[in-house]
Amino acid sequence: MNLRVQTWQGEKISEVFEDLARLRIQVFKEYPYLYLGSFEYEKKYLTRYSQSEFSFLVGVWDEKQLIGASTALPLTDEENFIQQPFLDQNWNIEKIFYFGESLLLPKYRGQGIGNLFFDSRESFASKKDYSVTTFCSVIRPATHALKPADYRSHDLFWTKRGYTKIPELLTQFEWQDVDQDHESKKEMQFWVKQ
Repeated sequence: MNLRVQTWQGEKISEVFEDLARLRIQVFKEYPYLYLGSFEYEKKYLTRYSQSEFSFLVGVWDEKQLIGASTALPLTDEENFIQQPFLDQNWNIEKIFYFGESLLLPKYRGQGIGNLFFDSRESFASKKDYSVTTFCSVIRPATHALKPADYRSHDLFWTKRGYTKIPELLTQFEWQDVDQDHESKKEMQFWVKQ
C-alpha cells in the first residue's frame, strides 16, 4: 500500500476538518462507541483543535482519502469535564497531554498504524515538555446487545504501549447511540502513561 502520513498543528488542523469529521462519524459508528454522529456537530467539536496552539493531528492518506487520523492537545485546552477528574485527584494538568481520537478504517488495521499514531503523539508531547499522556475509552457492559462476537478490546495494545487504567479517573461523555432515539451519558475510563 502506498500510504502518505502527514501532520498538522494548531490552527492548520482546520484544513482537514471535513475529512476528519467524515472519518469520525464512520469509525465511531462501530462498536464500542456506536456513535450516531452529525457533520454539523463534528465541525463544531473539532474547532477546539484549531484554537489550541499546541494541538496535534497525524493523518494517513490513501491517495486522496483520509483513512486514519489521531488527535491530541494539552489537557488545559480541553473541556472542563475532561480536566476535572485529574483536578479532583490533584494531578498537575499543566504537564498532561490529552490524546483525543484514534481513527482507522477497518481494511487498514493490523499494519502498525496504531503504533504510528501513538509514537507521533508521544513524540510531539515530549518535545513540548509534557511528562504525562492520557486518553479515555468508553466503558460498555460485557453483555452489550450490539457487541460483535469477534470484538477484541484494545486494552492489551494500550498496556503494551505503557498505559495504565486509573480506576478513579472517570468522566462522562454524552452522545446518541445508533440504536437509540436520544443522547445518553456514557462512562469513560482514563488511561495514563507517565
